[in-house]
Amino acid sequence: MKSSRRLAIMGLVLALAGCASLPENLISEPKVQLRDVQVIGLGFNNQTFLLSFDIHNPNPFPLPVNHVSYGLRLDGQRFASGKTASDISVPASGDARFAISVELDLLTTAPQLLSVVRDGSRREVSYQLDGQFGIDIPLTPAVAYRTQGTIGLH
Repeated sequence: MKSSRRLAIMGLVLALAGCASLPENLISEPKVQLRDVQVIGLGFNNQTFLLSFDIHNPNPFPLPVNHVSYGLRLDGQRFASGKTASDISVPASGDARFAISVELDLLTTAPQLLSVVRDGSRREVSYQLDGQFGIDIPLTPAVAYRTQGTIGLH
């Protein structure tokens, strides 16, 4: 009797574990593009940038995003990374925009990267962007994204 009860409990645990990973397989990766990088603040020790993004949701249901993690490289160099709370809802098969304010310490940021950002003659630089969206749907794991392209700097 105890053996059959243990078997039933193990079966239930395995079934629940299978259900918990099911949403990961059902959610298609959103398409994310870096839309804009703007210098919005200059200080003696730091600069503040506004990173603007476009998101396309290929899924037939909305994606309520409760946090965004990101890593951004400009011209092959690490520019910014972090995680921020969000209240974005990307409509089913639709698009949304969001922006993140990033403050960089001038002492730890590569001087050549700052020259790329400040150089008015160089309008386009390559970027690589990756991260995850925390989805506000029960039992749904974070959804990864990765993209690359070129961006004009202001």
